[in-house]
Amino acid sequence: MTADATGNRLARRKARTRAALLRAAQAFIAAGKTTVPILEITQAADVGMGSFYNHFESKEQLFQAAVEDALDRFGALLDELTADLDDPALVFAQSFRLSGRLHRLRPELSRVLLNNGLRLATSEHGLAPRARRDIEAAVEAGRFTVRDPELAMITVAGAMLCLGQLLHDQPGRDASAATDQVAEDLLRMLGLDADEAHELCRRPLPDLAADDPRDSAA
Repeated sequence: MTADATGNRLARRKARTRAALLRAAQAFIAAGKTTVPILEITQAADVGMGSFYNHFESKEQLFQAAVEDALDRFGALLDELTADLDDPALVFAQSFRLSGRLHRLRPELSRVLLNNGLRLATSEHGLAPRARRDIEAAVEAGRFTVRDPELAMITVAGAMLCLGQLLHDQPGRDASAATDQVAEDLLRMLGLDADEAHELCRRPLPDLAADDPRDSAA
């Protein structure tokens, strides 16, 4: 076996170990169990204690990486599902509507996000930077009327977090209808008239089942 082949195999093994640790940490975060010892995390990941310290200096560093990984995967999914849209107002609407549905479709990923709500609202990963980007693009295109995009983004992030918690607390509530109603209200807040906001929130959405991000917090 060549040195390159050996190096590639070792790199793949390290990547699998890191991914296993991230998944285990995300499962604990989703369950609200952030005080677990490192040994319990490595056992859940089925890796050795020594392997942990090859990747992370502390449990806190692992948990931060786990949250950022979940947010990045979530954000990448939104980018993929809205890549063919030209209207920034529609991109914003689609992203919010898809995000709301993921609370019900991917409850463990949702719990990771909800259990880190304040970080989500100001993070450079996941929904927040994309919401800010889409709001700013819509303002520049004359689609939104917003005096302070940063404040608008915080309002959007707060609405998403509260919506997610509501959907967990009320499992009988129609997640799609609730999400679309909140998205419509946000579009009106951002400057669209009521008819257009309603119409944008009735557009068909991509099939989330075809773009399964479940491994982000499995």
